[in-house]
Amino acid sequence: MKYYLIAGEASGDLHASKLMAALRNEDPAAQFRYIGGDRMTAVGGERMFHFKDIAYMGFVPVLAHLDVILKARRDCKRDIAAWKPDVVILVDYADFNLNIAKYVKTAAAFTERRPRVYYYISPKIWAWKEGRIKLFRRYVDEMFCILPFEKDFFEGRHRYKVHYTGNPTASEVREFKAAEHENKAAFCRKHALDNRPIVALLAGSRRQEIKDNLPMMAHVAERYAGFQFVVAQVESVENEYYERILRGTEIKRVSSATYALLSHADAALVTSGTATLETCCFDVPQVVLYKTLLPRVSRFVWDRFFRVKYISLVNLIADKEVVAEMMAEKFEVSAVCREFERILPGSPDRSIMLEEYKKVREKLGDTPAHATAAHAMRECLLSAENQ
Repeated sequence: MKYYLIAGEASGDLHASKLMAALRNEDPAAQFRYIGGDRMTAVGGERMFHFKDIAYMGFVPVLAHLDVILKARRDCKRDIAAWKPDVVILVDYADFNLNIAKYVKTAAAFTERRPRVYYYISPKIWAWKEGRIKLFRRYVDEMFCILPFEKDFFEGRHRYKVHYTGNPTASEVREFKAAEHENKAAFCRKHALDNRPIVALLAGSRRQEIKDNLPMMAHVAERYAGFQFVVAQVESVENEYYERILRGTEIKRVSSATYALLSHADAALVTSGTATLETCCFDVPQVVLYKTLLPRVSRFVWDRFFRVKYISLVNLIADKEVVAEMMAEKFEVSAVCREFERILPGSPDRSIMLEEYKKVREKLGDTPAHATAAHAMRECLLSAENQ
């Protein structure tokens, strides 16, 4: 069968690449075409373009690059119509992907056979824009969710049937831990680090996130000479971008080695997102940072219009505050430092966080997420063919 995948950021590229490999196990004749990154490219198939060409977030960056995004959307639609896949698999990235889903399900270009539309890793409509459930009903044939509370949200609240496949981040961390890796001494030699305790800095996968949050992390690092602060640099952002922000600091960087860094870290400062869950799965105490414009206005908007109490996946899954979330008016150096000191070795709060991490991992379960999703997708496709 022919599979067309669209992933719009680094975490989506990782999850989609694992899904592709699992689909190939289910369907050895699988053909892939996609928008994605280097990890998907390593699996094989044909890449239309790299996700970094459309990975913009925030009103101003999106507006400034709107012509690029709209052209990419048009090119993607033409490409899908010409390639005629059996299924289009959308990976998160809601604004772009929901528009593609609508096109696939309504465009006159598909005269003989219309592709199925599957969504892997639901957009976070349980946090806001809940009205988008109408779009899923109309344009998405099957939804494959990765967070345990999403099944209750979709099926219990909206009576929209979904598949819970297990969590891919938890699966990927387990796979990483099961393989043999270099010890901390070798890791430090490889990356020119010393023997001080390591604090991992996970500032996000997009330029805007990094620009917003890495300077705060650098300010915190200035106050703790007894630790070495190390940025997990993502491959889709060039060296020069990090260098401009970190110039004049002693902060080191490791590229495309986030899991290796977390496996040796003693603590972490993390921008909200998938990275908060990765940090939990590696059992690294963390403080979550997320800069917002106009803090007081942001807090008002959050309290009035968002349906969830937390921004980090760890707290959302736990349904309680396990990790401190420093956003809006809390995004301030001294406040972040206070929370950071609470998670350092020897602190009782650190031990409490690690105990809560165990409960989060138990909720996620140990289902092999990508293999489960690939098998379910294949079964759904075969069933649809026979109807």
